[in-house]
Amino acid sequence: MHINKITNKILTNKYLRKGLEKISEHGTSFAAGTSLVLSLGLRPFSIYNTPDVKEENKFYAMANSISSGLIKFAMVEAIALPIENAIKRIDKNSKKYLKTKINPSARNYKFITQAMKLSAGLLVAIPKSVMTIALIPVIMDKMFLKTKEIPTIYTNLKKQDQKSKEQPIYNNPAFTGKYGEKLSKGLAKIIDNTKIQKLAQKYQLKDEDIFKNITAMTDILLASTSVYQTQKSKNINENSKIALIYNNIISTAITVIGGYCIDSTVKNKTAKFVEIFKEANKNDPKLMKYIEGINIVRPALIFAGIYYGILPIFSTYISDKIDRMIEKRKLSALINDHPS
Repeated sequence: MHINKITNKILTNKYLRKGLEKISEHGTSFAAGTSLVLSLGLRPFSIYNTPDVKEENKFYAMANSISSGLIKFAMVEAIALPIENAIKRIDKNSKKYLKTKINPSARNYKFITQAMKLSAGLLVAIPKSVMTIALIPVIMDKMFLKTKEIPTIYTNLKKQDQKSKEQPIYNNPAFTGKYGEKLSKGLAKIIDNTKIQKLAQKYQLKDEDIFKNITAMTDILLASTSVYQTQKSKNINENSKIALIYNNIISTAITVIGGYCIDSTVKNKTAKFVEIFKEANKNDPKLMKYIEGINIVRPALIFAGIYYGILPIFSTYISDKIDRMIEKRKLSALINDHPS
C-alpha cells in the first residue's frame, strides 16, 4: 500500500502514537475525563438554552448532569486506575504473572485485558446512580435555588470546568505496592483461565466493538438505577421528578441507538484509515496498542458528542412537554372530581 511522505509522517508522529498508547492503557479514564469536562460545561449549556422549558426542569437537568459527571469521574477512577495499572504490570512482565503461554501482544490477550479495563464503569454503575441522585438536591441548593442570575451560575460552571481541565486525568494511584501486586496476580489468574481464553479466541475479531458494547450496557444500567432512585428520592421536588425521569430515559435511549448507528457508519468510513495506519506502523511492536486506542477514541467521542452536546436540547424539551401534559391531566382529573 502506497503512503506518501506527508501522510506517513503524520501517522508515525511520536505524540500521536504516545497518545493512542495512553488511551489504550487508560481507556476508562479517558472516557471518564471526557465525560467530566462535557458534563460540567457543554451539557448544562445545551440544557439551559433549550427553548420553552420550565426553568425548574432545566435546573434539575443541569444539576443531574453536573452531579453525574463528578460522581462518575470519582468512582470510575477509584476502580479504573488500579485495574489499568495492574494490567500494565502484567503487560510489561507477563512471564512473572502468567502461567499459560498466551502472548501479551496477541489479539485474544488484548481482548481480555481491554474488557477488564473497560468494565470499571459497569462495576460502579449502580452506586454511581445512587450517589448522583443523592447529590442533585445539594447542587440545586448550592447553585440554582439561591440565585436566578445566569451569569453567576455559569461563572460557577466555568470555574469547575476549568478546574477539571487543569487536573491531570492520569494520576499515580494509591493502589500500588503489595496491593497492586495482589491485584495483578488476581487479574492474571482470570487471563490464565482456559474458558476465558477460549471465549476471547472466539470473539477477538470483535475487539473494536468492546468499548461501545460495554458503554451501552453501562448507560442502560445507569438509567434504570437513576429512574428508580429518582422515584424514591424525598429530596427532589415531586413536580420535577417526571421530567427528570423522562430526561434520563430519552437521553439513554437515543444515545445508545444513535451511538451504534453513527459508530457503524464512521467505523466503515475509517476502516481505510486504520489499514493505512497499520501499514505506516507495521514494524512498531506497540501497533496493537495504537489500534486499541483508535477503537476507544472513535466511539467515546461519538457517544459523548451525542449525549452531552446534541441530545440535551431534545431530551429536555420532550421531557418537559411530557411533564406538562401529565400535570394538565392531573389538574383536569382534580377539577372533574371536585366540580364547582
